[in-house]
Amino acid sequence: MQDATDAQLAAQYEALPYPARDPRDEAKRLVVGSPSHLAEVDHWVFGARRPAGQPLRALIAGGGTGDGAIMLAQQLAWASRPGEVTWLDRSAAARKVAEARAATRGLTNLRFVEGSILAPPALGPFDYIDCCGVLHHLPDPLAGLKNLSTLLAPGGGMGIMVYAPHGRTGVYMLQDALRLIAPPEETPAARVDIAKRVMRHLPETAWLRKNPWITDHLPLPQGGGDPGLYDLLLNPRDVSFTVPQLDTLVRDAGLRITCLVEPVRYDPDLLLPDPRLRARTAGMSMIERAALAEALAGNMGIHIAYLARAEDPPATPDWNDLAAIPILRGQDGAGWAKGIRNGALPITYDGLRINLPMPPLAAAILARIDGKASLAEIARAVEAGGANPTAVARDMAALRAAMEPTNRLLLSAPPAA
Repeated sequence: MQDATDAQLAAQYEALPYPARDPRDEAKRLVVGSPSHLAEVDHWVFGARRPAGQPLRALIAGGGTGDGAIMLAQQLAWASRPGEVTWLDRSAAARKVAEARAATRGLTNLRFVEGSILAPPALGPFDYIDCCGVLHHLPDPLAGLKNLSTLLAPGGGMGIMVYAPHGRTGVYMLQDALRLIAPPEETPAARVDIAKRVMRHLPETAWLRKNPWITDHLPLPQGGGDPGLYDLLLNPRDVSFTVPQLDTLVRDAGLRITCLVEPVRYDPDLLLPDPRLRARTAGMSMIERAALAEALAGNMGIHIAYLARAEDPPATPDWNDLAAIPILRGQDGAGWAKGIRNGALPITYDGLRINLPMPPLAAAILARIDGKASLAEIARAVEAGGANPTAVARDMAALRAAMEPTNRLLLSAPPAA
């Protein structure tokens, strides 16, 4: 399935491994994100039902310079959880960077395999597969997704990221301009030079200058440096997907979307407080509602989704299990509690401010979520502070309903059997 454009892509990632990473920075920080954060995989893929002691076999398909693979392997190692993460990519230059990053961290649960998802080597099966930032560059995204689905173990799931059109306003216009003045047939180094010269003279009216959410073309450390500039504006193949288009791709591959991250961003009711408008959204399907939110917000440059096989039963986290242990992402419970103002918690996504209604006992509950206490233990602790048990149960349910869709409040994997 390779073509001339695919050959140009291969040359691009050999010349400019993406994203730009320095292995020496591993001593300073771990790059984290979505998909494939271990807490998200436990919650959204396995419904917080897969025991932590069960080995996790994960594939990072299109691993690049290693962000997803390093993140997941390090999180497994920190938690002393068994499993192995397999990095798969066809770029030897990217592999060199990823291997150096893994060596700096001393990771022993990560292996490297060179190959393409369009003709994957004999691997698997895998409990979890990551394909982040790859499908939108393939000559046949559906074939690539189908190939990966065949590597899934029973009950397994996937995490993917693809470009979305509305939040990338300005990108495709500049891609058109640069194809004219810096043709794809030229070397990556020559094209980068011309692109930088163009960016220095970009008119004030260019839409990319008005899009604050796109930064990959900026110099390091604010942006992605030369690799980011090339990947954003000079990439020879770049296809974006609206929510309905992504849903069609996923369904055609025999899969289904189980979660769009973050779910709250795809809720049009938070953007449309008018009751008459909400009456109209009430009858919409999940995909229709998400498509409406996407079109209204206009700031989504990517879509992150967790997937399952279409025939598999949903793996839904059980918040009624009082032995379940909740965890928080982003900051600790006290930090989240301090952010509550006038009964609401403001959260901003790419310039869009969302005010989440918080129940009266939210601060007291959040302050007791430490990743160790169960739902029952948290409830008892809040009750010991003088709260009525009925009010505690009501507010714990309300807090979960508000914060789970933000991807900030999740259930952890159950302990090893």
